Amino acid sequence: MGNIISEFRRSLNLFDATSIVAGTMIGSGIFIVSADIARTLGSPGWLLVVWIITGILTLIAALSYGELASMMPQAGGQYVYLREAYNPLSGFLFGWTLFMVIQTGSIAAVGMAFAKFMGVIFPWFSEQRIWLDLGFIKISTVHALAISSIILLSWVNAQGIKFGKFVQNSFTITKILALIGLVVVGFFFAKSTGAIELNSKIFWDAVQVKDGVSIPLSGFALVAALGTAMVGALFAADAWNNVTFTAGETLNPKKNIPLSLFLGSFIVLTLYVLANYVYMQALPLRGNPDGTTVFERGMQFATDDRLGTAAIYGLFGSYAAIIMAILVVISTFGCNNGMILSGARVYYAMANDNLFFKRVGTLNAKGVPSNGLLYQAIWASLLCLSGTYNDLLDYVIFAVLIFYALTILGVFILRKKQPDAERPYKAFGYPVIPAIYIIAATFIMIILLVYKPNYTWPGLVIVILGIPVYYLWRKHDENKD
Repeated sequence: MGNIISEFRRSLNLFDATSIVAGTMIGSGIFIVSADIARTLGSPGWLLVVWIITGILTLIAALSYGELASMMPQAGGQYVYLREAYNPLSGFLFGWTLFMVIQTGSIAAVGMAFAKFMGVIFPWFSEQRIWLDLGFIKISTVHALAISSIILLSWVNAQGIKFGKFVQNSFTITKILALIGLVVVGFFFAKSTGAIELNSKIFWDAVQVKDGVSIPLSGFALVAALGTAMVGALFAADAWNNVTFTAGETLNPKKNIPLSLFLGSFIVLTLYVLANYVYMQALPLRGNPDGTTVFERGMQFATDDRLGTAAIYGLFGSYAAIIMAILVVISTFGCNNGMILSGARVYYAMANDNLFFKRVGTLNAKGVPSNGLLYQAIWASLLCLSGTYNDLLDYVIFAVLIFYALTILGVFILRKKQPDAERPYKAFGYPVIPAIYIIAATFIMIILLVYKPNYTWPGLVIVILGIPVYYLWRKHDENKD
């Protein structure tokens, strides 16, 4: 059945592509990560700066990727760009890291977030409710639900792109409207005069909370704190590039992929900045970890970092947890659908370059790479059970930034290597604007190397491990011939 269809079916229009961008970006991060940013910077003004910088950098990257997408509208997206700009090894290292950690680790983490927040609505889903205890591994009802959701969405996307995009569009529309609703309700009704007054007094007064100690920040220490604080924001804004993986199924991809990258990113990042403004209207940024009320704990010490829930608690009381859980469940389910749909297209492109299992380079009768979906689901499910998915995601932000910077540098390289290639869309502000991203990303990576080595070196090791795997794979492929 896998060989009946030999080519992808182009059925994704601009709305569908934009839905993939926005839907994969919005998961649970926006409702959680600002608590850690608040502890790192201790300042409402600098917290907003983190989100604004993240937004600007992401939009620059999206606009730069647009040129590559218009040049090479093929399944695999970023993998293809790196292969063409540099060499097959560069493309493989991206695909290797994507499969081992970036995509599957994200799918596992989002699946577990979906299951944990479902537990707020239905307490039967709990990590304490163990179904199977094998000693070295424990499977709870949360694990079972997370894995079931991954398997279900993989099956949904194996039924064809039209089915997959219907699910994606439905959940993206729902969660964007819900996020807009949260912003509007928060903006007009969740205001706290006390929070606004307290936050205005310390608006630019940066103080880091570390091991219970408050450390004033200024000069380079503040710059370093900004760099490390951006890890959470960059994660919450990540996955915008996934739409490039689906270029083989997009109608008029030379126009629609670049445009969807901009539209989807702009919509989501605007909502993210507004959501953080609402948090600061509702809660004091600084708080006490031993506080007995939501107000006393503040943004910094919101229970389990569930900042979105804390922000609307004053309006909805105990119902706030249920309302926010429903929103996160919708967000994470739609987010995973987009990542599951798009990730398999990269493995398909790799397999057709003889750099992944050959079976993954075929399409099923519905015109989708079902074997890629299957392999992805199996590995993501194993990561759920391993309990290491959050650690892997911490590690991989460094690798993600490397590949983003290299891909945008690829715009410069391909302008030299292929000066006469058709470029229906050209990178906005070239060469200055793309260069700003490369410089900023490099600076953030240096900051992370120095100040968060536990986050960076493991990610770098995962990438480097792909080098011997590449040569072993090539040797195996040559021996078969």
